[in-house]
Amino acid sequence: QVQLVESGGGLVQAGGSLRLSCAASGGYAMGWFRQAPGKEREFVAAISWSSSSTRYAESLKGRFTISRDNSKNTVYLQMNSLKPEDTAVYYCAAATFIATIKSPDYWGQGTQVTVSS
Repeated sequence: QVQLVESGGGLVQAGGSLRLSCAASGGYAMGWFRQAPGKEREFVAAISWSSSSTRYAESLKGRFTISRDNSKNTVYLQMNSLKPEDTAVYYCAAATFIATIKSPDYWGQGTQVTVSS
C-alpha cells in the first residue's frame, strides 16, 4: 500500500504563490488533481518517475509547475499567480505509468488551497 501525504496548502491572496508537497513511496508516476466545491475532481499536472515527462491541464500551463525530488521521495506543485478560481482541495496521486495517471492507483487525503480576492 502506498501512502501519499500532501502538505503546503493554506490561504493566499490572489496573485500570490504556494508550493504543495507530496511525500510518497518511490517508483511511481505522480500527479496532482483538484476539486472545487460543487465541481468534479479535475486533473492538474503529472510527472513521470524519471521527471523526463510532464503533463499539464491546458488551462494551467505557465502558472503551475510540477517537479519531483526522488532522493526525498517528494513531488511538488509550484503554483504562481493564483486566482480565486484556483480554490480547491488539491490531491496527490500515484500511478504505475504517467499514461495512466488520470486513473491513479493511489490517492492522498488532500490539502485545502484557498485564494482570496
